[in-house]
Amino acid sequence: MAKLDPKRLSAFLADPGETRVVLLHGEDAGLARELADTLTRNITGGDDMCVIDVAKDAWRDAGLLAAEAATMALLGGRRVLRVRDAGDGFAAAAKNALEGPGPGLVIMEGGEMQARGKLRSLLEAAPRAAVIACYRERGAELAASARRILAEYEVTIDQPALDWLVQNQGDDRMRMRRELEKLALYVGAGQRAGEADVLACVAEGHELTLDEALQAAMLGNVPAADQALAASIADGLNPVQAVRGALRHVQRLQQAAAAMAEGMSAGDALGSLRPPVFFRARPAMEQALRRWRPAQLEALGVALLETERRTKTTGMNDVAVVRQMVLGIAHQAARRG
Repeated sequence: MAKLDPKRLSAFLADPGETRVVLLHGEDAGLARELADTLTRNITGGDDMCVIDVAKDAWRDAGLLAAEAATMALLGGRRVLRVRDAGDGFAAAAKNALEGPGPGLVIMEGGEMQARGKLRSLLEAAPRAAVIACYRERGAELAASARRILAEYEVTIDQPALDWLVQNQGDDRMRMRRELEKLALYVGAGQRAGEADVLACVAEGHELTLDEALQAAMLGNVPAADQALAASIADGLNPVQAVRGALRHVQRLQQAAAAMAEGMSAGDALGSLRPPVFFRARPAMEQALRRWRPAQLEALGVALLETERRTKTTGMNDVAVVRQMVLGIAHQAARRG
């Protein structure tokens, strides 16, 4: 079987057949862990007595995996051996497990691996192995996965709320799953999650207050911008993420401003943005579009790129740079009246 076609993934997780060793590798460790958990649960029926966690130094015993895989579970059923930090050192043990007897399945999580590495190249060439690449999902792919996770809890979600989640929760699969599980518990089975539910349950405080700081700054409300930014920083805001958030905010205003230049109203221009503008932000963004001309937004975007560079390359205090950035925007907007 070797490299598993993504189209066959669901069927394989439900029934891996005669596969002896599965390797999950790639940059998204959260996705690898989730797939490994699903496969383990499907094989064992949730019986923890059938699961063996292999120590990270077990590679020193090249026969250990084969011996454990050949051993019958105490109460029957197929054994699963979990190797959670696999590397090339496990190549010999994996080879013996492929060739050994017994029904046991070895599941290895290997992180990012070179194609020519010993373990990956061995398993990709083995008929009784499956190699699954786990790369970060983005955009529509991530949104589809979020819907599937919520469906496990019999919860549906409005498109604007889903768009916000995909845009703001990043592409860490485990973090996304935790937040979706929390959301599902909040709204309850059989219910539909909306924007208000996401704000109440999933959105972190510093993300909300940063948005409020940026919205106030773009309207020239210096005190409100300073207060919201201070609350965001106290709540754990990462300064580099703050600069990137500001740049993204301005870029979306630029897109809307371009649509207005072609004849759209401010409301319709914001409505054309993808992902959609969260309902709370629409009034402030409409006002900002009336206050800032396209050329001014473009200049602001250039300045924000320079601010991002300063947070990475200078010895200045990152928090001071971010505060200077937000208040600088607010003072510019205030002068425009």
